[in-house]
This record gives sequence, structure tokens and C-alpha cells, in this order.
Amino acid sequence: MASSLTKDSVRRGTPGSDKTFFGHPRGLATLFMTEMWERFSFYGMKALLPLYLVAPAGLHLGAATATAIYSVYLSLVYLLTLPGGWFADRVLGPRKTVAVAGVVIMLGHLTLALPNSGTFYAGLGLVAIGSGLLKANISTMVGHLYDGPDDPRRDGGFTLFYIGINVGAFAAPLVIGTVGQEVNWHLGFALAALGMALGLAQFLLGTRHLDSRSDVVPTPLSAEEKAATLRKAALWAGVAVVFYAVVGFSGVYTLNWVMVPIIISGLLIPVVVIARIKRDRELDRTEQSRMSAYIWFFVAAAVFWMIYDQGGSTVSIFADSSAENSLFGWKFPVSWYQSVNPVMIMAFAPVFAALWLALNRRGKEPSTATKFAGGLVLIGASFFLFLAPLAIADGGHKAAAMWMVAIYFVQTVGELLLSPVGLSVTTKMAPAKYASQMMGVWFLAVTAGDATTGLLGVADVDLNKTGIVALEAALAVLAGLAVWMYRKKVKELMGDVR
Repeated sequence: MASSLTKDSVRRGTPGSDKTFFGHPRGLATLFMTEMWERFSFYGMKALLPLYLVAPAGLHLGAATATAIYSVYLSLVYLLTLPGGWFADRVLGPRKTVAVAGVVIMLGHLTLALPNSGTFYAGLGLVAIGSGLLKANISTMVGHLYDGPDDPRRDGGFTLFYIGINVGAFAAPLVIGTVGQEVNWHLGFALAALGMALGLAQFLLGTRHLDSRSDVVPTPLSAEEKAATLRKAALWAGVAVVFYAVVGFSGVYTLNWVMVPIIISGLLIPVVVIARIKRDRELDRTEQSRMSAYIWFFVAAAVFWMIYDQGGSTVSIFADSSAENSLFGWKFPVSWYQSVNPVMIMAFAPVFAALWLALNRRGKEPSTATKFAGGLVLIGASFFLFLAPLAIADGGHKAAAMWMVAIYFVQTVGELLLSPVGLSVTTKMAPAKYASQMMGVWFLAVTAGDATTGLLGVADVDLNKTGIVALEAALAVLAGLAVWMYRKKVKELMGDVR
């Protein structure tokens, strides 16, 4: 292992190696399996989380509080991708950071598996920290396997990697969800830990196939910077410990003392980061113009994710209490609905990719702004569709399972219009100075959207009420129409980016 860290080492699976994975570097198989098992653990726990929070045998919380916890957790995951990327760039490098992330995630799931509500939130925090560390770096290592951005295998490699994500996401609710709901909640969380353990084990065994660049710390901290960083970290940790000790001993502590600061951070940090980049005087006029256009996409994405991620909380909690979760007389666990999206992504993503290519050849491919507008209108339409099962439940009946499937279907089509397009436009519009940071900025849109939902939950807003659902749906559709109406202005700001 020591020799693999040297500058002159050559690993199997790096560009030029004879061993391949479907024609790609052998290291892709290692990263594919790592991400598949990590997503298996993540989406399995995610499918169980809101149901466990409201279950009588779980924490037995109200729907609003459960949605707030779920949303704050997701917001924290994506918020931590920024420090996760910084940690790899300045301290450990991507490969070691991902290994540490796997251990932290596994420990988080094991903590969730303990039948002790006092440790539950600590488990959520560990999973969020580990996910932030891993999510920021594993895609970087996929890129390291190829000979630069012009390697013809690169797009295909990321496509295979994306399949690994969705395979894990599809299987997780079926396995972990079933065990958690039908056998024992904590056993379900333990299975999530097992999934991450399998992913970590094969990552460590296959690490020799990764490119040597994955071991490099691009901009390592100097001794002075390390000391200063540790001092600041210790100072802020001490402040937090003292503050929460005072709050706890005073007898006024509630969960909101933790959730509200995270929500505020999730709303303010994206604004501060975008503003800092926009006001950077080192950016030329073209980059400044592109950042002005990017703000449109960022806000649109935040609105989209605010509603989309409620598919795992608001819609799932409704289905648990008010839907007839059966097909042809065969009942299934509510968590299974969370497998609908990944299987549809795998089915329709190639169709959309082929469609954009065909339209591009004819000069008729919609602009990025038009695709975003379509995604927003569809996510709004999914919540307008949600009004039907809500009305059925208000009438004292159980809503059919196909209503839920229809909601997830519409959301998936909206996701395919917005999410991959957003990832692509982020890389194309990133100022040169912030090229490696902009993907983290994109994830902050998810943070802002989930933090908004968390804020509503903390305010005890029942998101399963017809009026709130209709209001959110109308907001998304109006946002989509606004993006469409100003699409020419946005296109002008984008310059030569298409």
C-alpha cells in the first residue's frame, strides 16, 4: 500500500491499463460499487426516516416535526459537500477522504440502529457528515480515471457511474424498507450500516485500481494554516458546547435549538457564497454576466428541490396514513414508493439523452432556460396532482396507490429536465477561478430548498394540507413561467454557453 502512494506508481485500471470495466478503466468498477453501496445505505435510511419519525413504535412525532427533521437532515448533507471538498483539497486528498467518509457513514447507521432515541440524532449527524465528505469527492475520482475532459470515454464512464447510483437507490427501499417496516426499524438501519460496510470493504480492496491523482492533496495546508484552522475549530466547538450546555441546564432546550441554526445556515450560506463569487473583481465581464444568468438557474433549482424532496417526506407520510398501498390486492410497504423514482430514471434518462441529441442535430433543442422552466412547471404539476389524493382522503377514503406512482412519475420527468441540465450548465458557466467549487455551489441549491421546507416544518405548518400543497404548486409553476418569459434575457447573459 505504501508504494501506491508514491509519485511514480502506476496502478492497474488507470489510463493505459489492460484491465477494463465495460471498456473503461478498472477503477471505475471500484467507484461504481462504492457509490452503489453508499447509495443503498443512504436511500434505505432515507426511505425509513420519515416513517420511523411518525410511527408509534418509532419516535411518534407529528408530521410537521418529522418533515422538518427530514428536510434539515437533507439540507445538512448537501451543505456539508462544501467543507467536504475543502477537506480533500487541503488535508487528505479525495481517496483518503472517501475512506474516512465510509467509516463515518457506517458508524452513523450503527448509531441509528441502537434502540435509544437519545442517540438517534447523533446518528443522523454522523451520516450527514460522512455523506458530505463522500459526495464531494467520489465523482472527482471518476474524472481522474480519464485522460482529461476530451477523453471520449469520459461521458460514458459517468453514465455507468450514474447507473450505480440508481441501482443502489432502487434496491434500498425494497430491502431496507421492508425489513425496517415489517420486521424491526433498528434492524433496517443496521442493514444500511451493512451496505456501507460492504461498499467500504470493496473500496479499500480495489483502491489500487484508482488513479494516483486521487491520492494528491491539491493545495495542502501549511503548518501555520493547520494550526490556525485547528484553533478556529476548537474555538467554535467550545462556543457550541458552552452554549448548548447553558441551554440544556436552563431547562429550555428543545430540538429547535439545533434545527433552527442549521436552517438559517442553509438559507444564508448559499446567498453569501453566490454573492461573494458575483462580487469578485477578478472575474471578467463575461464571467460576471454568466454568474448573473446562473442566479436564475440557482433560484429555480432551489424552488424545484423544495418540492421534489418532499416526495420522501410529505408525500410518503401521507401515503403511510391515507393511501391504499396495494396493487391487485397485494399490499406492500410504504417505503417501496421511494424505488419508483430511481427505476424511472434508469428507464427514461437514455431516452431524454437521445431526444436532446436528435433535437440538437435538427437545431431544435430547447435552451437550458426552457428546460428549467419545464422542470419547474412539472414539479408544480406533481403537487397539483397531489391535490386529488388529498381530496379523496378528506372524503374519508383511502387514495389508490397509482395516485402516488403518478406523482413520482411527474416529478421524475421534471427531474430529468432540470437536474442533469443543471449539473451540465454549472460546469459550463463556472468562472475559471471557481471551476472546482461550482459543483458545491449547485448542491447549495438543494440545501436552500430543503432548508425552506425545514423552516415551514419548524413553524408547525402542516404540509399535507390542501391549501399549502396548492400554494407550493402554484409557486413552482409561476417560477417556471417567469424563467420561460425571461429566457431570452437569460440566454443573452449566458453569452456563448448553450
